[in-house]
Amino acid sequence: MISTFKKQLSLLLLVVVASCSTQENKIAPSNSKDFNFGWEFKLENFNDSKWKSVKVPHDWSVEHSFDSINGEGATGYLPGGIGLYRKRFSLDLKENQVAYVLFDGVYNNSDVVLNGNKLGFHPYGYSPFFYDITSSLKDGKENLIEVKVDRSRFVDSRWYTGSGIYRDVKLITKNKLHIPIWGTFLTTPKVSENEATINIDVTVNNKYKEDNAFKLVTQLYNNKNEKVGEKSDALSLIKNSQDVFKQEIIIKSPSLWGVDNPVLYKAITTVTKEGEIVDVNETTFGIRSIVFDTDKGFFLNGENMKIKGVCLHHDGGLVGSAVPKGVWRRRFEKLKEGGCNAIRVSHNPASEEFLELCDEMGILVQDEFFDEWDNPKDKRLNKWETKVDSVTQGYGQHFQKWAKKDLTNTMLAHRNHPSIIQWSIGNEIEWTYPNSSKATGFFGNMEWTGNYFWEKSPYSIEQVKEKVRTLPKGKYDIGETAKKLAKWTKELDTTRYVIANCILPTASYETGYADALDIIGFSYRRVLYDYGHENYPELPLMGTENLGQWHEWKAIEERPHVSGTFLWTGIDYMGESHGRWPRKTLNSGLLDQAGFEKPSFYMYKTLWSNEPSIYIATQQIDKSINKIDKKTGEIVAKDPEAWKTALWIWHNVNNHWNYAKDEMVSVEVYSNSKEVELFLNDTSLGVKKLADFDDHIYKWAVPFNAGKLTAKGKLNGKEFSTTLTTSESPSEIKLTVDKKELNADGYDVAHIVAQLVDKNGNPVKTENAKITFSSEGDVAFLGVDNGSATNVQDYQSNSIITDKGRCMLIVQATTKASEITVSAVSENLKSNTINIISNNQ
Repeated sequence: MISTFKKQLSLLLLVVVASCSTQENKIAPSNSKDFNFGWEFKLENFNDSKWKSVKVPHDWSVEHSFDSINGEGATGYLPGGIGLYRKRFSLDLKENQVAYVLFDGVYNNSDVVLNGNKLGFHPYGYSPFFYDITSSLKDGKENLIEVKVDRSRFVDSRWYTGSGIYRDVKLITKNKLHIPIWGTFLTTPKVSENEATINIDVTVNNKYKEDNAFKLVTQLYNNKNEKVGEKSDALSLIKNSQDVFKQEIIIKSPSLWGVDNPVLYKAITTVTKEGEIVDVNETTFGIRSIVFDTDKGFFLNGENMKIKGVCLHHDGGLVGSAVPKGVWRRRFEKLKEGGCNAIRVSHNPASEEFLELCDEMGILVQDEFFDEWDNPKDKRLNKWETKVDSVTQGYGQHFQKWAKKDLTNTMLAHRNHPSIIQWSIGNEIEWTYPNSSKATGFFGNMEWTGNYFWEKSPYSIEQVKEKVRTLPKGKYDIGETAKKLAKWTKELDTTRYVIANCILPTASYETGYADALDIIGFSYRRVLYDYGHENYPELPLMGTENLGQWHEWKAIEERPHVSGTFLWTGIDYMGESHGRWPRKTLNSGLLDQAGFEKPSFYMYKTLWSNEPSIYIATQQIDKSINKIDKKTGEIVAKDPEAWKTALWIWHNVNNHWNYAKDEMVSVEVYSNSKEVELFLNDTSLGVKKLADFDDHIYKWAVPFNAGKLTAKGKLNGKEFSTTLTTSESPSEIKLTVDKKELNADGYDVAHIVAQLVDKNGNPVKTENAKITFSSEGDVAFLGVDNGSATNVQDYQSNSIITDKGRCMLIVQATTKASEITVSAVSENLKSNTINIISNNQ
């Protein structure tokens, strides 16, 4: 429905533009052109230093092999370097026009040159930026744009960043009297079922050398392409000036944007000069209200709900940081299926496409600005980096000069997205300020599996205050910096909440950091939910980085004043793996890097989703976290208290029924049914109640016998079940695909999963094989992955050894319509054939 809505409004926009026929301007008054195709690239000081044709978004790091010798685990064992991009293009710019080039993200330290004229330098890899290229264009001749990307500091982050022009680029032409890039801002200060007030701020820029009078018209359309409001104003601007003009429109009986029904509206704003339309601007927005209450938590459109969120880094697995929209869509669909309704974009601003999907799919977003402020972090060991070496210099060295510009660009570009409910000014900043870290009593004597997570501060509030006051602050004060960032944020938007992810909230409450916030986020400090609410009751709180374990959600469910959580993480990500080769990925996600569901996904689905959910996990009893109680003969946890302090990684379990004859197996069932009955080959092994398991995990001890292991539950009167079947040796490769039709636009993707199966079609998860994919037709292979955190096989390949008998290939459409077939082979195995149609739509 959303895509149809977009097409209808695009046609409407064309009609509006076509209605303006003038002698002065016979081309479209405003034009945003896809500028991603036709680039050339080369990497300096590498064997592949010749120019090659590429399409952006492009990430050169992920094209290389993982390297434990020259690489670094902090950033995923993939290289950095210095990359050069160039593109030749023609643009017939009229005398009354201006042109801009807009980059949604370049990682990082980019210099942009047009026809030998330097347009500018942009150090931050995550904020969007643009340049006015009008004066550097060659009139009627071919132009050359060059982008140098210096990522020679290849350990400049604590996670995988990717390298290059990894987000979209657009070429924009406008009349000299125009709405500039990011020049509209729509808010909904009053929202009810009966009516909504839409406030519209429109910036207009007059680049003419004379004053201009004009008419500014904004028309609002709903998702059925029906006009629901209009405002027109006669205005003027003096020469070479810019100003913001305010409009207000009331919509009757609005459809509200929400997580279950994400209705979007469109604002079409036109600038008319002397009866001719000279600029048209289109803005997508949603109508919704948000409130964070100190006692009752979060409200969306007046409805009290918990934020069931996950943190996400920006890499997409095998595609690196140049993530096609379809890859994000598949991942978001799975997270939503598991009950997730929110994403914290950690620890950097999201891409435009990422946010568009969140708008369309009904996903709440915390958009985060920075991971470093005044002082740098140790990229390898997650602490204050007091001695910075050349390859680890990150954004901290640019923060003083660039923070306001990067924050401003991000907010201007993102602030119309209804999905965004919070602006986060920083992540775990405290440990880089000496008086914050030492005032808590944790850092310096912290046990990562001990007191930090599960105990309150060893100091009283009075002691913390005294230490904050007397300990050396260093060159910069954390409270002053936080207030500065919050001030910049609220100068641009007061409709969302300013938050930060505080790893040492006991100190942050006293340093002035929390005073700058509208809501405070706790990083792994669920033991302080009551402490914060009781001692600082004026400030709402929530978990903003938490463990994907039952105990985390239990603590939130029991407390109305806690708005929700963002789990670390929704999906495994590359990096943060210093010295752990071949583990190149932090595997704390609910999904792995290939987007396959993990046991923790199914646990959280039972906690977050209202849909029936049941999952069987098995393990040899001696390798499991469970044991047979010698007195009762029942299966119990080896440590009955361990679940209360479980950390990032889910315990080791399997999702198969293949063991040795009569071997004792620990069977766990994760379900939102209040009772579950387990069967082995149609023989009942008993009914158990969820209320009897404090750790929220059903348990059985089952001597292995080949056949079918089935768990049955009931929810809202409806029965549901799941079955594991003993598999035999692999006999073929089964291919499945998530899309059988692609748009031949050079962007659309399909995910093809290969699974070893036996002669009866049962998945074989205990054996692996090298699988090679091949295709016919016009399609590009983006790469292969098996999802394993220790998989260091090349992504840019058509062959891979499976993990759990499984792997995945991502294919991407070209710009040619084609009938595509994909198949796979192993040494003695063949697959079925996948047929895909790629059409020009």
